[in-house]
Amino acid sequence: MTQANSALKAPADDVAVSYPSPLKEFWQGFSFNKGAVAGMLFMLVVFFAAIFAPWVAPYSPIEQFRDHLLTPPSWLEGGSSAYLLGTDELGRDILSRLIYGARLSLFIGVSSVLMSLIPGIVLGLVAAFFPRVAGPAIMRLMDVMMALPALLLAVAIVAILGPGLVNTMIAIAVVALPGYVRLTRASALTELNRDYVTASRVAGAGKLRLMFVTVLPNCMAPLIVHATMSFSSAILEAAALGFLGLGVQPPTPEWGTMLASARDYIERAWWVVTMPGLTILFSVLAINLMGDGLRDALDPKLKRAA
Repeated sequence: MTQANSALKAPADDVAVSYPSPLKEFWQGFSFNKGAVAGMLFMLVVFFAAIFAPWVAPYSPIEQFRDHLLTPPSWLEGGSSAYLLGTDELGRDILSRLIYGARLSLFIGVSSVLMSLIPGIVLGLVAAFFPRVAGPAIMRLMDVMMALPALLLAVAIVAILGPGLVNTMIAIAVVALPGYVRLTRASALTELNRDYVTASRVAGAGKLRLMFVTVLPNCMAPLIVHATMSFSSAILEAAALGFLGLGVQPPTPEWGTMLASARDYIERAWWVVTMPGLTILFSVLAINLMGDGLRDALDPKLKRAA
């Protein structure tokens, strides 16, 4: 009888259960969304061009070619192969300015997201862990901020602080702050009812450990997705402020500033407006597609079998 039982158990003991690594599982969920992969590839090209702009760009972004004012793109009549996307009203190469503008626009997007993400997480956790003391005050302030149109609030902040790169990032970060606070608080309140949080409290974990070690890691998935979406919003808002003359000031190349300086030439030199506009469009679209892929990969309810 014993030998029979051991013979039956032997095959089971030899079977090794293998689980995919978290990174492989994440990539399977992300790569299932073909649009997200295409968006990631496009943004990799943009990031590469922005990082290596001095070597990738044909010319300096502020170099003027007085003999080639408003030269059309190379594939149009009158175009030149020396200026693939044409030149602007001052004879500056549009392709070079777009490449250098990517460096600045992406820097604004990343910096403003970090400047709103970190305090947003802290305020959201404080509001969740102290619902009777700090929670109501924090959430009412966020409600007031969300009641104002985002662009109007950003314009008001820049008008008070003054135009410029740093003030543009501050304005965009302040506008995006309520979204992070509300999302962090909602996720933390959900996690506070879990058994592992109760076990940590029984084990003697303090408030700070519960907030940043126990609860926060389990709230990061929706925050990462929201940060990706906010990245595209930050690029749009930076372009809007630049278009209104409140963002980065010329001659510094920035996509919104390029649109603003070219609006007087939209009828007789359409490429001056179209090229930076298409760059903003494709970049924001690519980032939003990546956000959809991150949502599919990080949300267990949306994961699909490979």
